[in-house]
Amino acid sequence: MASESRRTHHQVTFAVLAAGVAAYALLQSLVTPVLATIQVDLHTTQSTVTWVLTAYLLSASIFTPIMGRIGDIVGKERVFVATLAALALGSLLAALATDMTVMITARVVQGIGGGVLPLAFGIVRDEFPREKVSGAVGAIASLSAVGAGLGIVLAGPIVNALDYHWLFWLPMILTIAAAVAAHFFVPESPVRTPGRISWLPAVLLSAWLVALLLALSQAPTWGWGSGKVIGLFVAAVVLAAGWVLVEQRSQTPLIDMTMMRRPAVWTNNLVALLIGVGMYAVFAFLPEFVQTPSAAGYGFGADITQSGLILLPSTVTMFLAGMGAGALARRIGAKTVVLLGCLVGIVSMSVFAFAHDHKWELFLGTAIMGVGFGLAFAAMSSLIVGAVPPAQTGVASGMNANIRTIGGSIGAALMASIVTAHPGPGGLPRAAGYTHGFAMLAGALAVAALAATLIPVAARRTATPAAGSPGDAVTDARPVHESA
Repeated sequence: MASESRRTHHQVTFAVLAAGVAAYALLQSLVTPVLATIQVDLHTTQSTVTWVLTAYLLSASIFTPIMGRIGDIVGKERVFVATLAALALGSLLAALATDMTVMITARVVQGIGGGVLPLAFGIVRDEFPREKVSGAVGAIASLSAVGAGLGIVLAGPIVNALDYHWLFWLPMILTIAAAVAAHFFVPESPVRTPGRISWLPAVLLSAWLVALLLALSQAPTWGWGSGKVIGLFVAAVVLAAGWVLVEQRSQTPLIDMTMMRRPAVWTNNLVALLIGVGMYAVFAFLPEFVQTPSAAGYGFGADITQSGLILLPSTVTMFLAGMGAGALARRIGAKTVVLLGCLVGIVSMSVFAFAHDHKWELFLGTAIMGVGFGLAFAAMSSLIVGAVPPAQTGVASGMNANIRTIGGSIGAALMASIVTAHPGPGGLPRAAGYTHGFAMLAGALAVAALAATLIPVAARRTATPAAGSPGDAVTDARPVHESA
């Protein structure tokens, strides 16, 4: 690993972090378009094969904050490498899987890779010049969302040229390369938080997340009013209350509830939840809309590759918007950038809901969506990192990413219920189902915009460089009512 006396240039560090985040983000969605293929190859049922997604989602939701906390304690660089190693191991197991048990186990192991996001944010804050932190955090946050969309775009061409096993082989190769590069080029963490992991809060966190996400993922199948779904929701509430109580009383909490109550933290987390509702629902259902035969009165009868390409504009514009969000935030403020992103997102959902008769309308809608979400994700991540002490960067950013994923689960479940509520001829959803579903997502983003207005206004202060250090003064942004 890089020595303390000669630290790696921050641009090299960024390239390594970006490779690791890209591998994790791709694995979020690469398998989504080919679940039917996996179902046939592994001789399983449609309800069982959905666990290829659910297991990964549950595991990532649990391990994201835990790995962030471990990184804060023992060192972000070494935990980043370990997290990538787990991601590579899970990819290897998935590529070799011959039955569903091995595949689901592999996806659980891959979920440990969720820790790359909080660890990457923490490393950026530790290693980058202060004036570069906002832009780098924004770019990595956007890359995580871009990768999720790009996975759907790439899945079809990869399967057509090779087979679905390469959906795991290729990310494994990228992950191993990133892990090796991180070991040699990413400096060891100069910022540590003395302490230990409190395992009771970790168990309770895992339990309520499992109950919540399982209820959300199965509600469209079991029914929202079924005893099992209601029981899981009740269990999630009770376990979450117990988790908060234990965290508040713990001397070494896994997640500091005082930190989570900071206005700059909880408001951004609320916005992340609602934006997650919109983004992941579009990723899941827009390709299905495009694949629907035109005989149904809508849709274009596209194959996997063609339907994935509908999302290509969003991956381009999301990345570009994320790269430019830092400069825009310095001009108009990060809070305003988040609000602008939500408003642009509303426009895109309205396009999907009311202007979907031609493919060019959908391409336009996804391009607009990418701009909105790219701006919002980048600015939110920067606000979170700037609102907490360096020792809490990993946990705070990990929970923000986690809450966005939970929002995605809520959005996908609600969308599934709305779209399939009134099936048409042949069992296909009616066009009105998609219209109502996308309109619901526009409503969620409208609430996100309202939540964005509650984000504290950041004060810009000039920081004097340390004695003997070169360079000009730089600016720092913190909520006006927070201490420096």
